[in-house]
Amino acid sequence: MEKVYFHVDLDAFFASVEQHDTPAYRGKPLIVGGLPGDRRAVVSTASYEARAYGVHSAMPLSRAVQLCPHAVFVRGNYARYREVSAQIMDIFGAYSPDVIQMSIDEAFLDMTGTERLFGAPRDTAAQLKQQVRDETGLTVSVGISASMYVAKIASGLHKPDGLTEVPAGGEEQFMLSLPLEKLWGVGTKTQERLKNAGLRTTADIHNKQLPLLTSIFGQNTGTFLYNAVRGNKDMKFGEEAKNHSISSEETFDFDLTDRYAIDTALMKLAANVLYRMHREKVRSYTVALKIRYEDFTTVSVQATGSSPVTNADDMFERCKALFSKKYTAGKGIRLLGVACENVESRSEPVQQSLFDFGEEKRAKVEEAVYAMQDKNPRISIRKARLFGKDIPGSS
Repeated sequence: MEKVYFHVDLDAFFASVEQHDTPAYRGKPLIVGGLPGDRRAVVSTASYEARAYGVHSAMPLSRAVQLCPHAVFVRGNYARYREVSAQIMDIFGAYSPDVIQMSIDEAFLDMTGTERLFGAPRDTAAQLKQQVRDETGLTVSVGISASMYVAKIASGLHKPDGLTEVPAGGEEQFMLSLPLEKLWGVGTKTQERLKNAGLRTTADIHNKQLPLLTSIFGQNTGTFLYNAVRGNKDMKFGEEAKNHSISSEETFDFDLTDRYAIDTALMKLAANVLYRMHREKVRSYTVALKIRYEDFTTVSVQATGSSPVTNADDMFERCKALFSKKYTAGKGIRLLGVACENVESRSEPVQQSLFDFGEEKRAKVEEAVYAMQDKNPRISIRKARLFGKDIPGSS
């Protein structure tokens, strides 16, 4: 049976939630990430009205102020974004038994074999989009393909509120129709190297043999490029989701090199994972970290503790320790991912530690905060560093 994947992007998610909740923001350029004058702040999300002025995610906020001084600037309410994301992911779950949530604002749905229930994939995607709009007031963009990689690219072609289907067997032709800039995962540095090598279109890359590409760009980048222009049919996302894990990852619009920005990204990912563990009432002893560099080299590391992860701070500290152990200093980071592996129900018995350094109390406080936010998303309790100013990445 031919595979069918949906990749669903929540359009300018943080900004769209703000515009939905505050009608006065609608139709205006809106920038989430900080207020003018906030030190070291970066743009988390820009509304489409702000993007028209050249503002984009991960841009220093000071530059965004220069480009669009009349924009509405907000620091954001992550509790609210998390609540809306959970609501939309629940909608996805009604369409597929296999929802792979990649981050707070994107997911893959394995729709293979669901035609008998919902009809043709394109009709199903239109129905899903309408349900999200009806229940949340937001729009999503959907890409459909037998290749997860192609579905991801397709979802971004006609944003916002887009719907693009690539017929099975048409993946390679689709890739050859794209400009070089649309190759997902290829950063600006690699694009420059491609053009310097005389490769200015996807067809130019397609015409080169694998040994030549690897000799020019190295094994990792050359192999990726060779497979990408052919649809990357074997590339899978979120495989860890099938191994009883809960994960969150983010691909950045720019290479992270500053340790403060890296730690902020790790804190955000850790908070995402812990919130989902709270919702699913599970725990884990094992934390895993994935780092993908600009040259497509990917490394991973994990560690199992003697006690389960108890709260977001605990998760963050474990992630930082893993990062320090594995990171190659000076290399730009394109993607970070964190996961709790081998999750188990919290109803399972657990051996208590002889020493309590306040982790259990902190976990109970965090549980209470999550419960309050679940009942009333308007309650805004957050870490000042994480959601007050510095959110590197995109939405």
